[in-house]
Amino acid sequence: MEELYQENAKIVYHFLLSLCRDATLAEDLTQDTFLAAYQSLERYDGSCKLSTWLCQIARHLYYRHLAKTGREVLSEPEDTAQAFIPTERQPEEQILHRLELMDMLKEMQKLPAQTREVIYLRSTACLSFREIGQILGKSENWARVTFYRGKEALIKAARSAGWEEK
Repeated sequence: MEELYQENAKIVYHFLLSLCRDATLAEDLTQDTFLAAYQSLERYDGSCKLSTWLCQIARHLYYRHLAKTGREVLSEPEDTAQAFIPTERQPEEQILHRLELMDMLKEMQKLPAQTREVIYLRSTACLSFREIGQILGKSENWARVTFYRGKEALIKAARSAGWEEK
């Protein structure tokens, strides 16, 4: 079990952090995830990667936590804007880039919740479409199409706002 933890703890933690954006909560839920996995290890059938199965457990625990605390799913990362600003840019470029990113995150708010979740899982957790589909209980093709449609909606919003394309 220790080896299982060492191989997958970072993946589960970063997945949870992308959902809740609270390091302490992500750590707690990561521990809870491995406890739940240990208690239900006999139900793992090998039909998906172990990390995908653990992320499914983590996701369920996160939503259960939200239900218990009466909170809603966060829809925008709090510190994402800072993470995407390269340090080699001039200060003016950094400010413009940050403003464009904030506008893009606001546009993401307009997307359906599952579309946002697919985009976050793909871009921050670097999961495959197959893994995203398994985590969300959908098909790989659904995850791919949902990501594509969300990306197209964001590109359209960027073009209409006149943001520079990268």
